[in-house]
This record gives sequence, structure tokens and C-alpha cells, in this order.
Amino acid sequence: MVNVRGRWALITGAARGIGYLTARFMAEQGCNLIVHARNLSHLDKILSEAKASGVEAYAVGAELSDLNAVEQMLSHIDSLGVTVDIVLNNAGMQIAYRTDYFKTPVSDYTESFKINTVAPAMICYHFMPKMIERGFGRIVNTTSGIALEPEQAGYSASKAALNKITIDLGSKVNGTDVCINLTDPGWCRTDLGGSHAPNAPESAIPGIAVGAFIDDKKSGRIMGAQSFAGLTLEQAVEKAEREFDSPYGK
Repeated sequence: MVNVRGRWALITGAARGIGYLTARFMAEQGCNLIVHARNLSHLDKILSEAKASGVEAYAVGAELSDLNAVEQMLSHIDSLGVTVDIVLNNAGMQIAYRTDYFKTPVSDYTESFKINTVAPAMICYHFMPKMIERGFGRIVNTTSGIALEPEQAGYSASKAALNKITIDLGSKVNGTDVCINLTDPGWCRTDLGGSHAPNAPESAIPGIAVGAFIDDKKSGRIMGAQSFAGLTLEQAVEKAEREFDSPYGK
């Protein structure tokens, strides 16, 4: 299992919900944090909690639908002078639920893809070459298991595209110590998932972050966080390496 103590992780969408819980969990493992939100003031709580746990932490802000703002955020992170070894692309947006799905507006797709596909891809493209050069890195992109619901077409299509990007990138590094994988938190009671979801947000821990700790040099997997609910981190890593294989064959 990878020891993340003293390493730096970028976590998007860290102000609330599962992103916040993930950031707190990583800090508890001794990992330094760069936490992202649309509004910097929303990060005050996780910053103070991270620092109280004894790790270093920075906050960065960007509206992920503004791709120029994403570029500026990445430049700002570079200026911090730290080595980002772990990226947890948690931020996402579910635009709408369209009961009359034949009237789904084009903007459901354009906005969903900017936030859920293009922005995380930009982040991967920025940090992954540096990870390859150093010989180590972990990227975990958060996806969704939503299927057969045209009511949520913009959201689910954008996540399917993120899956494709992740798996294709993973084929280039599979077998190395740069691992890029996917995680699906399951339907949780968050601002995105709504109050009727069956799972508490806490049930996604540690599964949502297990891809940062795996040490078997495999990429391209989709690891459902609910498969690890109630496990210790060590148990979750062992299960991930035993039960979740890369999709590339032998």
C-alpha cells in the first residue's frame, strides 16, 4: 500500500459532500492538500481541519465550466512550488433531471461536458506527464454508475466520456507506478445525490480514495466505493488489488 504521508494531493470539489470527506480522510493519512472549490471562502473549514491534523494545505478556486479559469488554477498550483503526486478529480455537476427528456436542451450537454469531462481531462493532461517523468503518480477520476436514464443524459454522457478518457490514458501507463483509475461513489445523500439517496456520504470512505493507495501498477479500473464500505483502508486496498483488474488483458 502506498504511504501518502508527506505527499501532495490535489482534490477538486473539496468544499462539501464527498470531496470534503475525501480531503479530510487524506489529511488523516498525513497527506498534504491542495483543495479546490468554486469559492475560496467555502474551503475555510477543510483548510483549518487539515492544518489542525498536522499537514500543509493550500486552497485554490476556479469555476470548472470556465476553462480559462481552469488553466489559471493550474498555473497557480505550479507556482506553489510543490510536487503533486496525487489527483482526486471529485468535482462534478448534475445539471438537471429532465422528465420530458426529448426536450433536453443542448446546454445540458455543453455545461456537463465542460465541468465533468473537459476540466478533469485538462487536469490529467497537466499533471500526468510530470508524474510519468518522476516515475510515480496516482489519479482517481470520479465517475457515475447512472445508466438507462435519458432524464440525466447530459450528466451520464459526460461521465461516460470521462471513463473513456481515463481508460485510454491508463493504457499508456498500465504496468508502471503511474496509475489512473476511476471511482464511483454510489448514490449518496449529497447536494448532488439528493436527500432520497440510499447511502450516507460517509459510506464512500475509504473506497472513493482507494485508487490513491493501490500499489499493483494497474490502471483503467472502475472501483465502486460502496464495495469498500465499512472496511479499513488496508482492507480496501487489498480488496481493490484482488478483485478489480485492469481492462487491458494480459
